Amino acid sequence: MKRYINQFLFVLAILLCGTMSCKKVLEKPPLTAITADNYFKNGDDAESAITGCYDALQDDGYYGSVFNIMGEMPSDDATSSNADVFTLDKIQWTSTTSQPGRFFQNAFKGINRVNSVIKYVPAITTGITPERRGQIVGEAYFLRALHYFNLVKCFGGVSIHLTPTETEAQAAIARSTTDQVYAQIESDLSAAEGLLPNSFGNTGIDRTRATKGAVNALQAKVYLYERKWQLSISAAGKVISNSNYGVGLTTPFNDLLPFKNKQESIFEVQYAGTDDGGFTLPDLVLPSPPASYSFPKYNIPTDDLMNAVDKVNDERWKNRGTVEGGVSYTSAILGTGDGNDGGWFVYKWRNTNFFASKDNYPLLTLDDVYLMYAEASNELNGPTTDGLDKLNAILKRANLDLTSLTVLSSKDSFRNEVDKQRRFELAFQGDRWFDLVRYSKQTIADPSAVHKVNALDIIKQQRGDANVNYLLFAIPLDEMNSNPLAKQNPGF
Repeated sequence: MKRYINQFLFVLAILLCGTMSCKKVLEKPPLTAITADNYFKNGDDAESAITGCYDALQDDGYYGSVFNIMGEMPSDDATSSNADVFTLDKIQWTSTTSQPGRFFQNAFKGINRVNSVIKYVPAITTGITPERRGQIVGEAYFLRALHYFNLVKCFGGVSIHLTPTETEAQAAIARSTTDQVYAQIESDLSAAEGLLPNSFGNTGIDRTRATKGAVNALQAKVYLYERKWQLSISAAGKVISNSNYGVGLTTPFNDLLPFKNKQESIFEVQYAGTDDGGFTLPDLVLPSPPASYSFPKYNIPTDDLMNAVDKVNDERWKNRGTVEGGVSYTSAILGTGDGNDGGWFVYKWRNTNFFASKDNYPLLTLDDVYLMYAEASNELNGPTTDGLDKLNAILKRANLDLTSLTVLSSKDSFRNEVDKQRRFELAFQGDRWFDLVRYSKQTIADPSAVHKVNALDIIKQQRGDANVNYLLFAIPLDEMNSNPLAKQNPGF
């Protein structure tokens, strides 16, 4: 329980985003110790506190590497010979598997930080405008929703903490149900939407901080997971009509990479290399060179994926020529080295900088929103011109032939095409396993909604039987030992 107790003591690192205009907003001196007597007194304190909330996302145990690995390694897109990720690759995780445990701890650390902001910032009147005060609280609501969405995807129902844990007695809370967690996420996003602006007035800042567009994009995804199709369509439609992200998918796909606050990015975790905690994922997935060291890498693209993509015509996968360490195929690199450094590797992040990459991590992107819209539209109404337009926008940018309602005339055929394009478009961005899991859950809830590949298929391949318990990760043993009210997921 003590790991949730901040006693108002937590390190607030500066969230650097690599642009001078962004630094003007986020550049607040960090405090090493926060107490009730010396903090949450003025606007600078509020800015430092919300900066610390964003900083929680950067950790290696969160978006720095672990959460992406959890979203890719169990899937049909990734494999590895590295023993550190063996249990994820083979779907043999337990309550002591390190990655879920580290993510669990970091997500609740982030929740505790945002809860402090939500509790104390509304009372601050010195050195802050009412508008900015409301924005900061809205950003905190968005981040709390994000943390709980990530937790519920991984573990199902978890403890809902809505106030900062400041005493040991506050730490032990029983698990809520999955539906209760989703209800809280929806509530937080609704509150955030009413407080946040469409834009902070700068492209870099708009991708650094939560905006109304980020709220709508996350709402679209949350509703997709809940199978609330009309609500997902409505939220996605708000993003698609938001001019902050351009008009249509007009940026060439290769120009979206590496991720660094491009126009079609809606919200990214920011990294500036050695000045912050460092972004380790690129060094973990790239061959050496360009990676700093040679060792068995994570998230190695599978033959199943690489044989499925069109490496000649598809702009997301086509051969782009020789680069350091191999040959670039837009989303993947064919490493030409020996041993650990030969074969296919992820290439969506291209800069390593000794385990402190300056590339960013994309949480919400416009192409994802287009695909969510197409999927929700089909599940609600079957194939329609509206849904087809969003799907064809993805195909057009990829330089693939557009499709038609004649070809995709049924829900099943349309669903299969959307699933395929999600796999090819968003490869290695941490969504594949969670997509496969929700496909399984959708079919369980509605046997008529069949996906060609779902998580239970992969579980059966790896374990020999389609064990539904592995649609979730085990609650970490540390939580079970420290929280007397904790309850383990079935099968663990």
